[in-house]
Amino acid sequence: MKLDLLAIGVHPDDVELSCSGTILNEIKRGKKAGILDLTQGELGTRGTIETRYAEAAKAAEIMGVHVRANLKMRDGFFRNDEAHQMQLIQAIRKYQPEIVLANALEDRHPDHGRAGQLISTACFLSGLAKIETTDESGKPQQKWRPKYVLHYLQDWYHEPDLLIDITDVFEQRMKAIEAYTTQFYNPENGHNGPQTYISSPDFLDSITGRARMMGKRIGVKYAEGFICEKKIGVRNLDALLQVET
Repeated sequence: MKLDLLAIGVHPDDVELSCSGTILNEIKRGKKAGILDLTQGELGTRGTIETRYAEAAKAAEIMGVHVRANLKMRDGFFRNDEAHQMQLIQAIRKYQPEIVLANALEDRHPDHGRAGQLISTACFLSGLAKIETTDESGKPQQKWRPKYVLHYLQDWYHEPDLLIDITDVFEQRMKAIEAYTTQFYNPENGHNGPQTYISSPDFLDSITGRARMMGKRIGVKYAEGFICEKKIGVRNLDALLQVET
């Protein structure tokens, strides 16, 4: 399935926390969007591989994404090396996204920055014809390079290059996040195991606060921010007038 938008996250829930509003926006515009998780989040303090898959599936259903897949790289131990690059290149060529949303290039969790670099590298290499890959049936794949790789903001603050209004889909976005009942605060399910950095009510409050802060920058209620390693251009000034600030 060719996708317009592919959101890649190293852990199940990275995408929901950081760019699910943007995904929802694009789906409502008729675009095909998918999510690719690099790992199963097996090193997480709370929950299990099985619960993470169930929660990821629920979140995907809430968002209405067209596909969700998992590359099953080793949580905490994957590298930006040839083996992992080739695995990701195969996925990029399979889905042929026009735009990729990716982990932050630097962040509190070392997996985030390492994944951001891996995704950036793989997206570039995927466009080189002399790198040969095959699909699941053994058929040669065609080269493919996304037009843009946008790195979403995670724990650490970085000045965004792009802000997207997610006001109309914010409530649905939060429902997708809350699908991860073992990971985040949920008074109906008790404590669900040891308390962590992300399991307190304050963490979810911070997610809302970040969206409000980003929204204020462009004169809307809620927004998501992205960093792009290349300059973003428009064909004419009318494109700037499509967004009220």
